[in-house]
Amino acid sequence: MMNEVKLAVVYARVSDRKQVTEGHGLFSQETRCREYAAHRGYQVVEAFRDDITGASLERRGMAAMLKFLREQPTPGLRVIIDDISRLAREREPYYKLRTAIAAAGGVLESPSIKFGQDADSRFFEGIMVEVASHHRHKNAEQTKNRMKGRVSGGYWVFQAPVGYKYERVSGRGKMLKRHEPAATVVTAALEGYASGHLNTQADVMKFLQDNPLFPKDGTGIVRHSRVGAMLSNCLYAGYIQEPRWDISMRPAQHEGLISFETFRRIQDRMNGAVYSPRQTNLNDDFPLRGYVVCADCNSPLTGYWARTKYNNHPYYQCFKKGCVSYAKSIRRADIEGEFERLLQKVTPDDRLMRIATSMFRGLWDKRIEMAQAQQTLLSGQLAQVEKQVGQLLDRVLDATVPSVIGAYENKIKKLEEEKLLIREKLSSAGQPVVSFDRALRTSLAFLGSPWNLWTSGHLDAQKLVLKLTFAERLQYKRKVGFRTTNLSLPFKVLDSLFGREKEMVRPKRFELLTPRFVVWCSIQLS
Repeated sequence: MMNEVKLAVVYARVSDRKQVTEGHGLFSQETRCREYAAHRGYQVVEAFRDDITGASLERRGMAAMLKFLREQPTPGLRVIIDDISRLAREREPYYKLRTAIAAAGGVLESPSIKFGQDADSRFFEGIMVEVASHHRHKNAEQTKNRMKGRVSGGYWVFQAPVGYKYERVSGRGKMLKRHEPAATVVTAALEGYASGHLNTQADVMKFLQDNPLFPKDGTGIVRHSRVGAMLSNCLYAGYIQEPRWDISMRPAQHEGLISFETFRRIQDRMNGAVYSPRQTNLNDDFPLRGYVVCADCNSPLTGYWARTKYNNHPYYQCFKKGCVSYAKSIRRADIEGEFERLLQKVTPDDRLMRIATSMFRGLWDKRIEMAQAQQTLLSGQLAQVEKQVGQLLDRVLDATVPSVIGAYENKIKKLEEEKLLIREKLSSAGQPVVSFDRALRTSLAFLGSPWNLWTSGHLDAQKLVLKLTFAERLQYKRKVGFRTTNLSLPFKVLDSLFGREKEMVRPKRFELLTPRFVVWCSIQLS
């Protein structure tokens, strides 16, 4: 009697891996097929599964099942599927797989449909195949429309770019959120390229490759194509676009890692509109390079390490051929030590600091007025750009030549980006970035002792001291020292208040100094 038991296999399929890990599609299909087999008196000897789209013929589970069928000693093994759509959702792959199963010796059965060779059965089967295909295309169409709607509303729907991750937000669905520590690394790379600190895309690639906090691909390498995609991705600026769906650039719902202005600078650099040579001669070893010049020829001193058998020694040197000081070394300890002693002398007393505080208050109020004026100016620029966009749209409607229409559309696209940039500036115009108290503290800390900031050892801070303290490059003569120094504007003003020319300084003179001095006072030191 055992020979009369009919053997069967079960085939189940879902569209993707997510349905396997989060749903019960495969389990429910297999359960229903096994119940059908038990009802028909079949013995299920194997089950095969796939997690791939129904339009594909390249399936591991299907290939394994066909191999299993061909290896059976006798044909006629039942192949049970839950529904026609589980075999395929398109006419061509469906009939190819149906033919392949029959050629391997399998007999197709399903609890949802009776397969037969008569005309009515084939007709009904064909209708079911078309229905499955229609459902697939309709689902894809609806999914695409929902995705387009999300993107139009400022929500990204594809894979999260590095530096972001998806988080579910109540009432808003899944949104991009800052993902540390990668977000900080990405911000540093993008701002570094925009400023020219990272001069080329190769520099950005090396920066990311050397940073252990930046996620690499499976090979542990940061590819050049990945860097290019990052630099051109407006998502990092808090904006979104999808040209494939004719969705132009617009503000996104997520927080950007950089400003839109920084993003524009990156695009200009990538397109060759901006060239910023990389300064390879500035480093932590020689902070005075580029700021101190030879007193004999007025050429900038450079620095180098003299390598000996047992040690390396740092020196500054003039490399201008023909100069009397050419190739004559100056010990780094000598020139930098004298420079520090010079800085220590640039220290106003308490009376000057009180006056500086009073001046700062008045100049701060002036800056607020200037910022509000800038806001008014930007509002006017925005209105003008919007007017130009409206005029171009009218011309597009009247135009009939495709090339002319394309030219108008390109102009509109550039103007729309200009509107985004102006709106970003407007959002931050009118109010200072920091409070009055914080700006006052940082400014007075510098005025009180530039030397303290210099000794912090940070190259950026040291360069800032050089720029703010001295109005021009310092001249240094070998074996003599620094020539007479010319202090910058803030120290000149404070020094003149109690210097020999104090009778000549009248309060109304400060109004002339306001623009430069208020810019200086606003600088935030870190």
